[in-house]
Amino acid sequence: MLKKVIFILDDEKSIYDIENLVDELALYGITVSIIGRPLRYQNKSKILSDQEIVNKCTRTEDIDTLYITDNPLYHNQLKSEGLPVIVYLHEGNRDKTFSYAEYAIEDIGEIEYESLKLGYLRLTGQPWTILETDRCIIRESTVDDVDSFYEIYKEPSITRYMENLYGDRAEEVAYIKDYIKKVYSFYGYGMWTVLEKRSLKVIGRAGISWREGYDIPELGFVIAVPFQRKGYAYEVCQAIIKYGHEELGFNSFQVLIMEGNEISMALCRKLGFVQYEKVEIDNVEYERMIFHQNTEID
Repeated sequence: MLKKVIFILDDEKSIYDIENLVDELALYGITVSIIGRPLRYQNKSKILSDQEIVNKCTRTEDIDTLYITDNPLYHNQLKSEGLPVIVYLHEGNRDKTFSYAEYAIEDIGEIEYESLKLGYLRLTGQPWTILETDRCIIRESTVDDVDSFYEIYKEPSITRYMENLYGDRAEEVAYIKDYIKKVYSFYGYGMWTVLEKRSLKVIGRAGISWREGYDIPELGFVIAVPFQRKGYAYEVCQAIIKYGHEELGFNSFQVLIMEGNEISMALCRKLGFVQYEKVEIDNVEYERMIFHQNTEID
């Protein structure tokens, strides 16, 4: 959990733009430290090395700290130490190279707690919680979810109408790691893990993806057999559609349902999807259904 933010800035003018952020972070119990002049020259007897600068900033800090800097030397050293660091770009450092920077901010006066929290989670390899419903938590998937996925997908009724997991667990783990790095980090959304809020048990997967050859996002979902016919799928999918519209700006969604999967088709009709066309992919026939945002969900 994020507990502290440390700004290491060469641009002292930016200090005055952080005041509102300091007040906002205090509401969440997060403290802020601001180092507003170059550390490199604070020691009068010698010029500090990059490592000494990092040591000065980190020796008393716990692991729940996020660093923000406008100096590429500090950034690179902090990153090499495995610490979560975000680059601050401004007119004074546009000509600098921030190698391997994963996140950057430009208007320091517009930073909000939520964006810093999400950046910290991403940089420390922790999943984002996307949303909650009355009974469920929907969050990004992790490698720790893989065993639960295999438990869900071992039911023949699950894989009858959808692609199975890799036969080799190591391949599935590698796939999840790659998905986290390339899909979550790039899009900010994808297929997520569904947990029952009461027990925190993984009960399925659901989310938004893109299928090659189509120009609208696709809703996907699977709920474990013991939790089917209890309204979980409807509850989760309804929330994801709303999230996709309000947070991601999507006005339409599609689903591709394999021929014969009447239960999923009935669910999608209830959500407001209408049958659009039949398509064939890899010699398998699907019913393509479309949802438009002006369609009311009961």
